[in-house]
Amino acid sequence: MSWLLAAPLIIPFATAVLAFLFRNGPEGRWISVMGSAALLIASGLLMQAVLAEGVVAGQMGNWPAPFGITLVADLLSAVMVVITGITGLAVAVYALADIEERLEKLGYHALFQVLLAGVCGAFLTGDLFNLYVWFEVMLIASFGLLILGGRRQQLDAGIKYVTINLVSTILFLAGIGLLYGMTGTLNLADLHLAVQEVENKGLLTVVAVMFMVAFGVKAAVFPLFFWLPASYHTPSVAVSAIFAGLLTKVGVYALIRMFTLVFTEDVDYTHTILLWVAGFTMVTGVLGAAAMNDFRRILSFHIVSQIGYMILGLALYTPLALVGAVFYLVHHIIVKANLFLVAGVARRIAGSTELSAIGGLYKTAPVLGLLFLIPAFSLAGFPPLSGFWAKYILVKASLDLELWLVAGVALVVGLLTIYSMTKIWGNAFWKPHPAGMQPKLCSLSGRDRASLILPIASLAILTCVIGLFPEPFVQFAERAAAQLLDPVDYVATVLGTEVEGATGLAQLEGIE
Repeated sequence: MSWLLAAPLIIPFATAVLAFLFRNGPEGRWISVMGSAALLIASGLLMQAVLAEGVVAGQMGNWPAPFGITLVADLLSAVMVVITGITGLAVAVYALADIEERLEKLGYHALFQVLLAGVCGAFLTGDLFNLYVWFEVMLIASFGLLILGGRRQQLDAGIKYVTINLVSTILFLAGIGLLYGMTGTLNLADLHLAVQEVENKGLLTVVAVMFMVAFGVKAAVFPLFFWLPASYHTPSVAVSAIFAGLLTKVGVYALIRMFTLVFTEDVDYTHTILLWVAGFTMVTGVLGAAAMNDFRRILSFHIVSQIGYMILGLALYTPLALVGAVFYLVHHIIVKANLFLVAGVARRIAGSTELSAIGGLYKTAPVLGLLFLIPAFSLAGFPPLSGFWAKYILVKASLDLELWLVAGVALVVGLLTIYSMTKIWGNAFWKPHPAGMQPKLCSLSGRDRASLILPIASLAILTCVIGLFPEPFVQFAERAAAQLLDPVDYVATVLGTEVEGATGLAQLEGIE
């Protein structure tokens, strides 16, 4: 089973080496596409194993947990690796037409594959120190991609990006040190048991808040999100898309993992903070989007806004709320990456992403208009697309707890999201182009058109499938949420022992 867990890490690293060796020719880009396809296949096999056997774990080098390096996959981490494979393949195909030859020679494809390896590693690691390692792999690769090309705007964004992330890293390491000093372990499964024996619960809560801030920076939550809209609109569109789809979701994943598996001793305090953070993140993100007039800047602020919904599911900390958080994670990665890809095509055929400088896209490129409307309506929560079900579950979870204000905020933010999407539609697609251009998809070469449209259409179809046939996806999210709230199988599989004592689910029921 260890090879299934290691394959999503080995494949992108091996692909990165080969892509770098062949970076000066067309072979490098096709190696990246084939490596991304192989990653998707490997992630599918891992998911199949998790569905068949439950939680799977592997001890690297045969060192037993909690002393060695553990890789572990439950339903949440497995689906996140699958979505990483889907998004990675879509962006790799898109990059065939989007990435200039100059950037390929600078090592774009190698950095892209290293980023995928870092994301998969963060989802599959079973201990905190290696989570830090994978975060650093992601940071190095993403910083390289962000400044690739060396434009002044990119360098300015890169400095902001790496500075705030290094502050987050320092806080993360400090939290790791304190937590190890209190428990003597960094293995996540072992920590689940060890924190229950900690006498100084106050200090444990302080450490929990440190992790909340460190991962909050990675997730771009309020008030730690300013680096994201300052940077995501500056690199190539393929880079923006993979960033938008995956990077902040690793931070959200880390928050969900830590605050369901480890920090469950003072839920009233920690999750109340998360509830306030979720509300302010939703509101500030959507207001920022409403104030912007650039396609990618609007979408960047909407990343922040939508992160708030995912944190809301964690903050409410009920089975239904966690179902919503898991469902929202999967839905949002697909939709947000797709919207950035659409923005890239709009720029290619209309000349800009500034809404005041473009127009006429629907009249001359109706296919692109349709492919924009699907993820845009899904992001806003229109039925029957995937975003509707994600928002419905979270609003219902809020109403079940009689948190009327929280439910109202979630609904109002959805309405303001519609406003932003209609602003993009009205300016980029409906009104005539201010320079009298007639943007047409046929202005692109046949190969470029296929490379750009195929990933967008595929992700749009997936969004429709999730929305039209939500039941199996909701059932999957229910199973994943159950594992998060009752991590007995996770702990037993990693440590190879029977787990005694209260589980997260039992503690939750006691609180309720």
